Amino acid sequence: MSALTPEPGAVLGMGNPLLDISAVVPQEFLDKYGLQMANQILAEEKHAPMFAEMVANFPVEYIAGGATQNSIRVCQWMLQAPHSCSGYMGCIGNDEFGEKMKAQAAADNVTVSYMVDEATPTGTCAVCVKDSERSLVANLAAANNYKIAHLEKPENWAMVEAAKVVYSAGFFITVSPDSMMKVAQHCCEENKVYCLNLSAPFIVEVPPFLEALKNLLPYVDYLFGNETEAMAFSKAMGWDCKDVSEVAAKAARLPKQNGGRQRTVVFTQGGEDTLVARDGVVTNYPVPAVKKEEIVDTNGAGDAFVGGFLSQLCRPVAKHISDMVRAGNYAASCIIKVSGCKMEGEPISL
Repeated sequence: MSALTPEPGAVLGMGNPLLDISAVVPQEFLDKYGLQMANQILAEEKHAPMFAEMVANFPVEYIAGGATQNSIRVCQWMLQAPHSCSGYMGCIGNDEFGEKMKAQAAADNVTVSYMVDEATPTGTCAVCVKDSERSLVANLAAANNYKIAHLEKPENWAMVEAAKVVYSAGFFITVSPDSMMKVAQHCCEENKVYCLNLSAPFIVEVPPFLEALKNLLPYVDYLFGNETEAMAFSKAMGWDCKDVSEVAAKAARLPKQNGGRQRTVVFTQGGEDTLVARDGVVTNYPVPAVKKEEIVDTNGAGDAFVGGFLSQLCRPVAKHISDMVRAGNYAASCIIKVSGCKMEGEPISL
């Protein structure tokens, strides 16, 4: 094994596995269901018909998704290792969509340990694309039923013990915050790296979710988010921040359990500079331009950024932060040129 290649299972993701149902839709469809572009929400009763309506009226693509799973798949792709450096846990149903998910993970060389809910269908996410932007509506279904008992099974806890880096999107807070806390505390005690994504404004706007996030933050070594999520987080925390850079700096300074490693906060801003706050300094990293005509859709761009970033963070000797950001931006630039979070060909050598 190369000294540059992570060991098997070096990165572990825990999250909500969803099968993306992706389609280009007109504005009338978005208006009908009250959807905003560049946003992500949990499905309500009023959204129930939209999944079938998309399948009936528009050409749809089915893509294995869920934010955390996307990041882990991209991380494995970026590493191009002959063995699986990455693992993933979440809950699926015993159905065709669940089998699609397993097949995709196997094709991507990601080691998965899905909890299977026999009574609930696999979760889905409507990806509504218009003018290269996207609006996401997640129907968690089985993904909502993940239980800490699955995590605590010896064969699954062995995946946690093997991991050097653990990552969850903030969406998992809505499902199993106790599982997240157990793993975050393990990472702190064993001096491993625990990473979390803010993921969506509603995570910080719903009081129980915000409370769970606040409980996790002292254990978070790397905090990710985009500019919209950053400003929503600032508001939820009662901060009077004027810009994203100020939010990053304040978030990096929040209390931390593992004093041996300062928190790093990474906020993306689409095509604008990526901001990294660490060691009391906020650094701007320019994002290489992608021609507008090359952009197919932005679904999965943030997930891909994290995947690329983790691919450098998890190496036996972690790369410099600038290399992590560069890998993240490269991975995101690849994903926005295709429909959904799909990796094509091999990544360039970074």
